[in-house]
Amino acid sequence: MAQMTMIEAIRDAHDVAMAADDKVVVFGEDVGFFGGVFRCTAGLQEKYGSARCFDAPINESGIVGTAIGMAAYGLKPVIEIQFADYVYPAYDQIVSEAARLRHRSNGDFTCPLVIRMPTGGGIFGGQTHSQSPEAIFTHVSGLKVVIPSNPADAKGLFLSAVADPDPVIFLEPKRLYNGPFDGHHDRPLTSWKKHPLGDVPDGDVSIPLGKAKITREGADVTVLAYGTMVYVAEAAAEEAGVDAEVIDLRTLMPLDLDTIVASVQKTGRCVIVHEATRTSGFGAELMSLVQESCFYHLEAPMIRVTGWDTPYPHAQEWEYFPGPARVGEALKKVMEG
Repeated sequence: MAQMTMIEAIRDAHDVAMAADDKVVVFGEDVGFFGGVFRCTAGLQEKYGSARCFDAPINESGIVGTAIGMAAYGLKPVIEIQFADYVYPAYDQIVSEAARLRHRSNGDFTCPLVIRMPTGGGIFGGQTHSQSPEAIFTHVSGLKVVIPSNPADAKGLFLSAVADPDPVIFLEPKRLYNGPFDGHHDRPLTSWKKHPLGDVPDGDVSIPLGKAKITREGADVTVLAYGTMVYVAEAAAEEAGVDAEVIDLRTLMPLDLDTIVASVQKTGRCVIVHEATRTSGFGAELMSLVQESCFYHLEAPMIRVTGWDTPYPHAQEWEYFPGPARVGEALKKVMEG
């Protein structure tokens, strides 16, 4: 067990995967010599050579297309899209090729591909470095979608993603890169020093995809969250004085519906929190699933707390984020229902 930031845990997971299987190759913009803009791949090229960790041109479609070919050939590419906002030129490759390869080839080819992307806001990155596009991937059959909230989960889920025979979208919340986020703050902390680190087990410690985690047990309301919003939900429950059960979904596809249903049937209430925009966000799918499975157990209407339906508002970034105050209001409202 070691104390690590999420960046260090992801770097360690790369190292474990590459040491265990020489078919694992890592590439993307600046990931080789420089070690990635967030340093998640620092030292890998030096250790494993430029044939297994190398830089790619600024061409997201080309990066993903090349990785799909490598995966079909038998390699296990792990690629980094420098920011999730940059993935759109490669979306056709992901949807039309990677997600469909197994089925369109009748199982003759698979696509063991991991696409890593820093996601979300909180680093003053503006509109083109702060988006949360998870919903556009959960809609695509054939893709798995992962969003860790802490260093240990980042490592364990990453190792499972690398081992998976199908493409995995691996979204990394930037606000969590340097340690667990202090969810009690609606605005950035006055100091940019590292937050407390997380305990990360040594070696190959895979965490199965599709298994949620209850991070705070409660009896009165279920809160569904992922990524940074897990900490916001926990803080909101404490500040509002509500006995809330917080579930960190960890993977959106496949989704651990059994854990969600068991919790909502116990509490009778549900609040959903995510940073992405409200309309057609993943929260809408969660509401539908909970309604279909738990309608007769619900004691009040479900509530979503989300980002705004606007282009990412750089000047109002911290008003855009769901914070403990907004989530706390939702918790109190659903308890009154």
